[in-house]
Amino acid sequence: MTTLTTNDEDMSKDDPVLTTREAAELLGVAVSTAQIWMESGALPAWKTPGGHRRVRLSAVEQLQAQQQRGAAPPAPTLPASGASAPAFQPPSSHVLLDTPPEEVFDRLVRLAACVTECPIALVTVLAGQRQWFKARVGTTLQETPREWAFCNGALASGATFVVGDAASDPRYAANPLVTGAPHVRFYAGVPLEDAQGRRFGTLCVLDREPRRLRERELRALQELAQIASEEMKRRG
Repeated sequence: MTTLTTNDEDMSKDDPVLTTREAAELLGVAVSTAQIWMESGALPAWKTPGGHRRVRLSAVEQLQAQQQRGAAPPAPTLPASGASAPAFQPPSSHVLLDTPPEEVFDRLVRLAACVTECPIALVTVLAGQRQWFKARVGTTLQETPREWAFCNGALASGATFVVGDAASDPRYAANPLVTGAPHVRFYAGVPLEDAQGRRFGTLCVLDREPRRLRERELRALQELAQIASEEMKRRG
């Protein structure tokens, strides 16, 4: 266990450590935008042993100064159609694509919906121009165009991706899944990996109301996603 020196303690007092949400609130952007800035290096950050991003107040203040000068990195935006422009290219096909339902994945989406109290939960597979649902609860949709997929953000970042209120987020406000059925307002997705280490989809939960997940709910979603990834890796 690391022991703080006097200088370390003074630094912590003068330059406190912030969570992603705290940084986003100070910067006036969505949490997902702050996450992308951290992943790209525009906002210097690190991850705790538990996988949570942390950033120093001084780094946030420096980015605020850049915002005031008009030099800050732009927040991710959508094409005119309201689709999420993918920055990550999944495989053009995948072994799970168009396969029959399997209880192992059906059970995971039921548990994900239960532990997060979200009405919709999915195991998604992104391939080519499609977002296909290997398992689903709370929706009759079987697939969507890939350009509509919130899961693009999770695959691009390689980390848990959260949209607290899609209707007020400029990246998603015009998305057909927001403006029409199932009227998505909240999204949280964790990337899934196969035996080759490829990110191919997510375990995600959605709600029709803006919200945030409690820490224990987020951890549970991440644990369930790990089980899904382990299942895929076990298959080789």
